[in-house]
Amino acid sequence: MKKVRFTPTFLAVAMVALAAVSTVHAQATRTWVSGVGDDANPCSRTAPCKTFAGAISKTAASGEISVLDPGGFGAVTITKSMTIDGGGGSGFASILASLVNGVIVNAAGIDVTLRNISIDGGGNGLIGIKILQANKVHIENCQIFGFTGADPNGRGISDERTTGKLFVTNTVVRNNRATGIVIIPGNITAELDRLQLTGNGNAGLAAVNSHCTISNSVISGNTNFGVDAEGGSALMTIESCVIASNGTGVGIGSGAATIRISNVHVTDNTTGLAVGGGSILSYGNNKIAGNGAGNGPPSGPVTQQ
Repeated sequence: MKKVRFTPTFLAVAMVALAAVSTVHAQATRTWVSGVGDDANPCSRTAPCKTFAGAISKTAASGEISVLDPGGFGAVTITKSMTIDGGGGSGFASILASLVNGVIVNAAGIDVTLRNISIDGGGNGLIGIKILQANKVHIENCQIFGFTGADPNGRGISDERTTGKLFVTNTVVRNNRATGIVIIPGNITAELDRLQLTGNGNAGLAAVNSHCTISNSVISGNTNFGVDAEGGSALMTIESCVIASNGTGVGIGSGAATIRISNVHVTDNTTGLAVGGGSILSYGNNKIAGNGAGNGPPSGPVTQQ
């Protein structure tokens, strides 16, 4: 009988292959983190990890990281489809992002959901959620605040893709140095519902060359704009919102953007409506009153449909 000889090269290749298979099998569809966990653990329910970053490598694509108890789980970069849900236990999961970004989403074609997370910039963080690449990003029931980094930072949510979809629901974005939600450079479709965009240093919402709908929201106390649309291809629809106590309530900063407003109350702003270009289209069922200026037609047209 002929003996089979295993060369050192063959054995090395076999060991690498086995290690790769072991790594794949080590990834679970659902992993867990806990305030008393350890990133050396397998991130199972009975042996949870300590941080979101520690759980990422042990979570399969399209899997979910769940939280067993309230705690701080650290900043994280997401490069594969997944859900991070901080709603376990008796309260929110937290990310304290002092001097860094809270969450970075950065991989082409992925779908990401962030749910039940409090993202705190600690008074010096850069950006709460920074989206560089992705197909769809869902942000649900989150709080994002305290980001004061120097330009181009200081934003709550910064969507910097050139294509993709953004969905934000039941979320508070407040007290950031610059803008609460920024969509730039554009070509994004954004659907925003039940938000509080308050106390931000520039605008509550700013969208450039994107199609954006915001509904059932309160936008107040932002220094320069409540809502700002810019760029020739920007189309924004505002439905059933209160926009109050901002510098300008609803404005088009530049370019031939279009804003459509329906059932919107714009009041107590320094300027209610302002158009630097483009047009604001009213459906005739809005309340534009009590502003320092801009209660009637601004420099550009306000038309009814």
